[in-house]
Amino acid sequence: MTTAVLDTKSTRSNVTALMVALLAACVAFQLNASMLSPALVTMGNELHTDQAAIGLSQTWFFTAAALFSLFLPRLSDIVGRKKILLGMMLMMAVGSVIAALAPDVTWLFVGRIIQGVSGPTVPLCLIMLRSAVSNPRQYGALMGLITAFNGGVAGIDSFVGGYFAENFGFRSIFWLMVVLALAATVLIAILARESKPAAGTTMDWLGVFFIVVAVGALLTALNEGSKLATAFSASTLLLAVGLIAVAGAAFFAFWTVEKRAKAPMVETKHLRQRSTWAPLLTTTLTMTGIFAVINGIVPAYVQAADPGFGVGPTEMSLIILTPYALLGWLFGPITGRLAPVLGYTKVLRIGLLGSLAALLIIAFLGLNNLPMMIVGTALLGIMYAGTVNIMLNGLGVVLSPHGNPGFLPGMNAGAFNLGAGLSFLILPAVLVATSSMGDAKASYLTVVLVGLAITTAAFAASLLIPKPVDAEVTE
Repeated sequence: MTTAVLDTKSTRSNVTALMVALLAACVAFQLNASMLSPALVTMGNELHTDQAAIGLSQTWFFTAAALFSLFLPRLSDIVGRKKILLGMMLMMAVGSVIAALAPDVTWLFVGRIIQGVSGPTVPLCLIMLRSAVSNPRQYGALMGLITAFNGGVAGIDSFVGGYFAENFGFRSIFWLMVVLALAATVLIAILARESKPAAGTTMDWLGVFFIVVAVGALLTALNEGSKLATAFSASTLLLAVGLIAVAGAAFFAFWTVEKRAKAPMVETKHLRQRSTWAPLLTTTLTMTGIFAVINGIVPAYVQAADPGFGVGPTEMSLIILTPYALLGWLFGPITGRLAPVLGYTKVLRIGLLGSLAALLIIAFLGLNNLPMMIVGTALLGIMYAGTVNIMLNGLGVVLSPHGNPGFLPGMNAGAFNLGAGLSFLILPAVLVATSSMGDAKASYLTVVLVGLAITTAAFAASLLIPKPVDAEVTE
């Protein structure tokens, strides 16, 4: 057997081992993020608190995940990607133990915030995969497989979470998370290799401080602003405006620090490039236009007796959310494999056009007909969850500057969370504002059309994203 053949087999074996470790980490994180959704009512009952407090614990988990995503990928370039991923999995386990033992909602908050350290799991896994796989076709397929878990584990996560909560209480879900996090930790320790391309570089902690304050203040402002959709409060409005002012001042300070730092978190010239701001803008607009539609507006409409279809929550999950998640999970590896062949930006735009078609079906056919609503959300699962989200995550990695590979994936993770926050701020506010018309169905139609308009803007922004030539097949 020749040396070349042995090397090829060794490389395949190494990539397979790495994929096992990375998939374990992604599954652990995704279940950590989504498995609690059907258990929120049970959590409120067992902790003797209201749903607003339980919902706030979820909000703080995702906020913490967004903030840690901003800088941990960059830190991993310096101190070691395997080391940071191991630390994230261990913190996920620690947070899960605290949440499982929580005597009250305060300790639940502590546990969920600590779990949020694992926020950049998927971007970090994609960076590690990128450093191990040089073949564009192979990377695209494996990238699609990893990123597909970012939208849910084929709908199984919600089912398992609901089953455990109903039969064993919400604490059993957190103990399951502990087991999954520890299993992922062991697999990463054994199967993954260390890489730190920026070893010896000093971490720009001052820049980290200002960007975390900027994004944190902005996300908190969006959370506060979302309350105005249901009840106006002058104090809430003033707090939201004040937080936006803090975010603007902190970002200005971040820009100033980065221009003067010897080893900046990101060079300001990179922030000016289309390869940076265009994908971040596209991610933010896409999430704003679609996220609340599929995760809030459509489920609420389907369950409403008037003007919806009066479907129960379990049946709604089965016919709307599960097919959406399952199709996204199935199509992720397919679109990932097509990306380096057809082009990342081309596949992204196909997905956005398909998402626009899905929103049109939901708006003009689905609101009047349950089977067409199912068709529209299923198409959204293929085009949005299984195509657009895959490409946006992938572009964050392949467009990142060579000297700073952790920068753009981290910022892109922040854009995903920012867009999700904007979506749940803008679209429910539109629903409330148009409810005075007296026609509930017209209100829902207006909301979906606003989502359609924002997604159209996302498509326009995607036309500005440059081709990641190094990541695509050239022959």
